[in-house]
Amino acid sequence: MTTTQDPSDVSPALDTSSSSFTELLITTDDIYNTTNSSIEQSEWPDLSIAVSKGCFLGFIIVAAVFGNLLVIVSVMRHRKLRIITNYFVVSLALADMLVAMFAMTFNLSVQVTGRWLFGYFMCDVWNSLDVYFSTSSILHLMCISVDRYYAIVTPLKYPINMTKRVVAHMLLACWLSPAIISFVPIFNGWYTTTDNENYRYMHPDICEFKVNEGYAILSSSISFWIPCTIMTLTYCAIFREANKQEKQMHSRMGNAMLLSHRPSRDINNLNGELNRGGSSKTLTLNEISTDLLHTPTKDRSLMTMKREHKAARTLGIIMGTFILCWLPFFLWYVTTSLCGSRCHCPEIVVHIVFWIGYTNSALNPLIYAYFNRDFREAFKNTLQCAFCSLCRREPFDLEALDVRRPSLSVW
Repeated sequence: MTTTQDPSDVSPALDTSSSSFTELLITTDDIYNTTNSSIEQSEWPDLSIAVSKGCFLGFIIVAAVFGNLLVIVSVMRHRKLRIITNYFVVSLALADMLVAMFAMTFNLSVQVTGRWLFGYFMCDVWNSLDVYFSTSSILHLMCISVDRYYAIVTPLKYPINMTKRVVAHMLLACWLSPAIISFVPIFNGWYTTTDNENYRYMHPDICEFKVNEGYAILSSSISFWIPCTIMTLTYCAIFREANKQEKQMHSRMGNAMLLSHRPSRDINNLNGELNRGGSSKTLTLNEISTDLLHTPTKDRSLMTMKREHKAARTLGIIMGTFILCWLPFFLWYVTTSLCGSRCHCPEIVVHIVFWIGYTNSALNPLIYAYFNRDFREAFKNTLQCAFCSLCRREPFDLEALDVRRPSLSVW
């Protein structure tokens, strides 16, 4: 038996279902639009953060490159700056400039984009260059401390011990020895674990420098702990010797001043004794003080001593800055390598300690400019000739500054 249904009874059901479907579509569109708007709102802060990072970190890179380039050019242009110690300074500036060009730039791309863009092989290249140039920079600072040690503690033996040949060998060691802990172990895969090596093959867009315990101890010892210990010991000896020499210098000057202010009766007695002894010349108060205080040999040795002491102070500030910049990184590096997954460190902390260490490469030229008058004058002259297209000025003689203002000599 067949049954029929009135169409008027079906239409309300269809209207109800169609209205429900329409409401569902509207609700879906609202959700989609809300999701898109939330995604767009979340992308803008990421973009702004990336731009801010790029500008700030890019400024550090530019400052490091041009600041160290200014050091190199200034030493080449000015004859007075071409001394033994500044051979190390120029080589250090070159190492710091290469850190900025080949280590900081790749790190900047990771900070801005959030991933590694250059593939598996270039990740090994970047890690090798980073370790190589950073270690070379630190070894240069160690060599500078050794050079200052010989210049102040054993000044008479310094020209004999610190010859150009010795300096060349030391600089060669600074540039060759970092390869032992950079290119060789990294390209042979000795520096990391098997799990991390497999993970890198599967994720070529990630470049993380995860090392094993043996490599962490070896590389940190060569790159930081041993050089830092040597620098600390040498500068302690330097400052002890510098204080000792300054006390002796003030003692001699004090005795000379006391003798120059003796009463006239004593001076007359001294003149009489000299005349009775057969002297053909009567010494005056002025001549005594001149003989005691202003002999050319004493003035020259006094200026040399002051120059060496102030050079040691400037380089001591450089060493202190180096320790403040690199100590947080190497503490994190050794701690996390030995602890493994048990010592979790936030990613933002890792980025901060990396860039604090990098910043050391940009600070050394600022220290020279602030604490060293010869470098400051050379920088000023070099920049004037670099930015003035009509300026064909020859490098001026920095020796003239010592004649005009000998009391302000820094080196």
